[in-house]
Amino acid sequence: MGFTIGGMREIRSGTRRRGRLAECTAVAEFTGLWGWDVVPGARAAGGACSCGRSDCAAPGAHPLEFAPPVPAGATLDEVSKTWAGFPGAAVMLPVGRAFDVIEVSEPAGQRALVRLERMGLPLGPVIATPDGRAHFLVAPGAAADLPRLLYRMGWDDPAALDLRGLGPGAHITAPPSDRGGLGPVRWLRPPALDSATRPPAARLLLGTLAYLAHRSRA
Repeated sequence: MGFTIGGMREIRSGTRRRGRLAECTAVAEFTGLWGWDVVPGARAAGGACSCGRSDCAAPGAHPLEFAPPVPAGATLDEVSKTWAGFPGAAVMLPVGRAFDVIEVSEPAGQRALVRLERMGLPLGPVIATPDGRAHFLVAPGAAADLPRLLYRMGWDDPAALDLRGLGPGAHITAPPSDRGGLGPVRWLRPPALDSATRPPAARLLLGTLAYLAHRSRA
């Protein structure tokens, strides 16, 4: 027996509702469990950004200027009300509040994860982007302190490293959202209660990350 057009519409509508529910549930987990603020972000398709600006400098990789942030502690109902006004928005996390980010190439990040876990060092969540980067979530303040920390470790030329810090004013895309039309971001190490709410100090990870970032670039 074939499907009617009305039946197909009902299926598509149901699929969209399930997609929105899964997205809102993910956002509510970030706000309620991990204490992170969340901002609705733009998406990109065919090189065009959903923000509507033809001269957008970062299609699908920035917050929507007209969308209100969802604060840490927001419930699923509160998240759903905000997201209903921006269906399909990307899930973006402001950096510099609950955490800063150390960014390296994904291959270097994968190798660093293995080494750091073997060493028994504390680790926070780690995100992989579709353009081959890894975002290590660390304690706030790391980005501003990065040059000093690297210098103390003997890296007097940070520009030679494929490594950078992201601090206040930056935003990262969170799973399961798409970034820049390139594909979804994913967890290399998902959040957990003991790490997402208390991300590690950057100095504990930086030596390993800097060494492997340097080797990756070489």
